[in-house]
Order: sequence, then structure tokens, then C-alpha cells
Amino acid sequence: MNEPSRRPDRAERHEAIDVSDFVYAATGERVRRLTTPDGNHWFPAVDVCKRLGYTTPRKALLDHVPEDHRDNLETVTGSHCLSIPAGRSWRRDLQLIDLQGLILLVNACTKPACAPFKQWVAEVIETVQREGHYTLAEAEVQSPEPGAPIAYAMPEQVAEAIVRLEAHNLRLDEELAGGQRESIALQKETVALQREMLATRQATLAVQQAMVRAVERIVDRFDALVLERRTPRGHVTAPPTTESVLADWRQRLSVTQDVWAVAVAIAPVLVEKGELREPLESVAARTGLSVRRVNECLRLLRKHACIHSRGGSEDGAPVYVLHQV
Repeated sequence: MNEPSRRPDRAERHEAIDVSDFVYAATGERVRRLTTPDGNHWFPAVDVCKRLGYTTPRKALLDHVPEDHRDNLETVTGSHCLSIPAGRSWRRDLQLIDLQGLILLVNACTKPACAPFKQWVAEVIETVQREGHYTLAEAEVQSPEPGAPIAYAMPEQVAEAIVRLEAHNLRLDEELAGGQRESIALQKETVALQREMLATRQATLAVQQAMVRAVERIVDRFDALVLERRTPRGHVTAPPTTESVLADWRQRLSVTQDVWAVAVAIAPVLVEKGELREPLESVAARTGLSVRRVNECLRLLRKHACIHSRGGSEDGAPVYVLHQV
């Protein structure tokens, strides 16, 4: 059984001027469009008003677009059993205008960019009034295929408007690209400046560390000179032992059990190796105290001239030696 033939609706018919080019020439922008199965085109009123410079879309619609040429999105889609387009900007209560409503808004607009399109509309009206009809000129090059739709030449004013607006958009794109290049150059300069600042801070830190080491050497030399002056000439001082060191510290200290535990732990190392080059965590593990408490005990031993600081090792551990008088 053959299917019954049906008449092609308006959406299948060839448009003399592509609607996107038509709207672009009229407004200067690519406006969102909803095309229904009957071939009618609907446009968000807020988009058109924004492109044409209307500050209050609602007032612009009331002043220039009759009710027959405007509706809301839910009504338009529902009357054709269409689903609402995806996206937050396509709200059910979004006000739409048809192509004639768009042309009415353009004709009421005072922007100079709309002048060529309005001039063409006036020419169409004048031609219809004078000759009773207006026909677009057919394009010189036609498709050789039989039954192909006829191509029409775009009106000169519409074509000029599109060319001018495209040139304007190209200039804007070039300006945007220039601004982006300037921004990238500025970012590169900022990165280079930050690197210079970092290098300066690193150099300053190295100088400060060298100054600290120099001061420590001066203090050590001063301590040695003081010890040399206090030791009688010809008197040979016996090398210290763990017992003598602890005995000396016991006489000078009146400390808690924690401090004495640290003293007992570090004294053999100071005597045997001449210095204590050990992380605080290691001393804490051997004494059962916390790292913070070990640090406080070492500070107290330094305060009472039991030990002396020699800075730090390469791995960051503090270095201590006996403070002999």
C-alpha cells in the first residue's frame, strides 16, 4: 500500500535570503533562532533588544511589536509539539518575536548600523507601491540539476551591511588578539621579575648564612682566647672524661630529672667525638623525652655554659661542643 502524498510545508521551501544572513544584516549579530515546522522563525526578544541597544526589552515590545508577532517560548513550542531547547537561557516564559517583529524593532532602532537595512526595507516598500511587487534578482550562476531551487542574488544594501559588519567583527577580533598578546607579554615580564626577586632573596640568604658562620667562628675564637688566658702557663690540662664532665655539670646545675637525662645521654658523645652532631629526634629516642623537651634541655645546658653551639650540620642537625673554661 502506497503512502499518501503530502504537500511540502514552508520549512521545506527554499528561502530567497538565508535567514541567518538576513538577521545578521538587520541586527549586526548572530541571534539565537527557533524555527517551527511551519517555517516560521522565532527569536528571543531579549537577544534582539540587546543587539539593537534597547535598555528595556519589555517597553520596546509594547511600543513597537504588536501581540500577533510576539509570544512566549512555552506557547510556541507547545503549539507545534516541540520540546523546549536545552540550556538555562531558554526559559519557559522567554518572550519570542517572529521575523516581522524583529524587522519592526530594527526599523524603530536609531543605531547608524541599522541604516542600510532600513534603507533596503524602504526601497522594497517603494517598489511594491510603484510596481505592485518586489522581486529579487536571480543569481547569475544556477545549479545545473533539474528541479533545483532557484538562487537569488542578495540585495546590495543587505550584502554591504553584512560585509561591513564582518569587517567590524574582524577588527574587534584583531583588537582582542592584540590585547591577549599584550597580556601574555605582561605575564612573561611578571614571571621574569619574580625569578629575579627569587634569585635576589636566595643571594641575600646565602650572605646571611655566611655572616652567621663568620660570627660563630669569631665567638669560638674568643672563647679559645679566654680559655688560654685563664689557663696558667706551663699547666697541662688533662683531657676531659665523661665522669669529669658530668661531675662539673652536677656542681653547676640544679636541674630536673629531664635535663640530667639529656646531660647523661650527650656527655659521652661530646667526650669521645669532641662534638655532638645528632638530630634531636635521636636524642629524644634515647632519653624517652619529646623533641621539644630535648630542645629545651639543650637550651638550658647552653645557658649554664655546659655546652656551646657550633651551628648546624649539612643535614640540618645542630652541632654542640663542650664549653670549657
